[in-house]
Amino acid sequence: MSVIEIPFKADWPIPDPRYLREELPQPPRLPLREVFSPAWARWIEEAAEAKAAPPDYVVAAILAAAGSLVGNSRWSTPWQGWAEPPILWAVAIGNPSMNKSPGLDAVLIPIRKIEKGLRKEADAKVAEWKARAEIAKLADSAWKEATKAAMKAGDDEPPRPDACDAGPAPNIPRLAVSDSTVEKLAVIVASQPRGTLLYRDELAGWLQGMTRYSGGGSDRPFWLEAYGGRGYSVERMGRDPVYIERLSVGVVGGIQPDRLKSLLMKTDDDGLLARFLPIWPNAAPIKRPSVIFDDIFMENAVSRLMGLEMVSDENGDKRPWFVPFSSDARDLLDEFRKTAREWEQTSEGLLLSFIGKLPGICVRLSLLLALLDFASGERDEPREIGLEHFGRAAHLAEAYFLPMARRAYSDGAASPAERTARRMVGLIREKGWSQFTSRDVLRAERSGLATSEEVDPASKLLIDADVIRLVDQRSGAKGGRPQKLFTVNPAIHGRRV
Repeated sequence: MSVIEIPFKADWPIPDPRYLREELPQPPRLPLREVFSPAWARWIEEAAEAKAAPPDYVVAAILAAAGSLVGNSRWSTPWQGWAEPPILWAVAIGNPSMNKSPGLDAVLIPIRKIEKGLRKEADAKVAEWKARAEIAKLADSAWKEATKAAMKAGDDEPPRPDACDAGPAPNIPRLAVSDSTVEKLAVIVASQPRGTLLYRDELAGWLQGMTRYSGGGSDRPFWLEAYGGRGYSVERMGRDPVYIERLSVGVVGGIQPDRLKSLLMKTDDDGLLARFLPIWPNAAPIKRPSVIFDDIFMENAVSRLMGLEMVSDENGDKRPWFVPFSSDARDLLDEFRKTAREWEQTSEGLLLSFIGKLPGICVRLSLLLALLDFASGERDEPREIGLEHFGRAAHLAEAYFLPMARRAYSDGAASPAERTARRMVGLIREKGWSQFTSRDVLRAERSGLATSEEVDPASKLLIDADVIRLVDQRSGAKGGRPQKLFTVNPAIHGRRV
């Protein structure tokens, strides 16, 4: 919140503004129509209303899912030496009543419907392959017997018949997986080189389970590479190694605020958590939907994105088509990078890591927003990333994702005593106290302010910050130690002094 600037008398200095901010910053407004095309903005609003969810959650699912559907078919490249896949990770933050899952399902259910149809086609091909595999097995067995007989008789070995080889098993498409081990996911991605999407209703369990691998190992290195589309080899004891040329996996799911806080406090800053676009809006108003939700729009968009094919290099290997930046888009990218460097000067912890990734995120977003215009049928497939594309991405990052990150990481950027101190300032404002005692705070029975062990360190911080002062009191007539009495800087209540 903004602090009212007022003149101060000499006996009350200006209080430290850190403690005058709200404990949890308010969420920014989603610039829906400034960033998304008219067709997408309208669909997002209607889907959110139908699901009784904030439109922010629908956007989270669109960005992560569309990025994984494009995957390794298209990458954006500002200049030689810098290329980014459109892979994005998004986390929908909110309490259980905020309809995180329904908001995400507006996008994921159409994807699952398309995947179900693809799997039916693949199942028929698998059944044919299995029949050929049985014949190939018999042919191979007969050839081996004939080879043994020839060797025994001293004759030339017969050539291996073509019928002995049934060919590779058909791939069963997996557009989205909800629960998969790294070993299984590696096999899936190796067989469909454009990538896939991981969707978890609750991401906390997935994040905490990354150290489940027996033998003291961790799945974190796999996921750190899955965001960047780099080559990766999965090698585990007792299993054949699986090499993936470009490991690209989008991630989306929900998490409750308390679980997010615990992760922020305990995680090592290896960049994993900072890869997520945090999305934590206020709850949607409770009302009956007044619109008809058009799920065919999403199905058509998914089909168009899936129609983007990878290209083959000189060796016949599949690779992305690299979409270049225009000259003016490069200039705007340079300006954005300079601005991000300035933001870094006043940030720390996970927020600092997040800001460091913002230029790369915008490069990905600019390609994705251009391809979403194509997916809705409003524009042709982009052949370059222009000023408009990157401008929309940069606006979304600066006006929305950066304030959202400040909101999400607000607990992680402050010490426990600082968070308690802010909570105490909130109580002082709520009660309108011009003076108070420690007992008054304890009697309020607020979370985080229920014991002297919590209140005393917070009081000391607020004294040092010129928010409150300890009043010097003499012992009463009956003797004994007087209560701690504090007087409050009038600026806390926005009053002139």
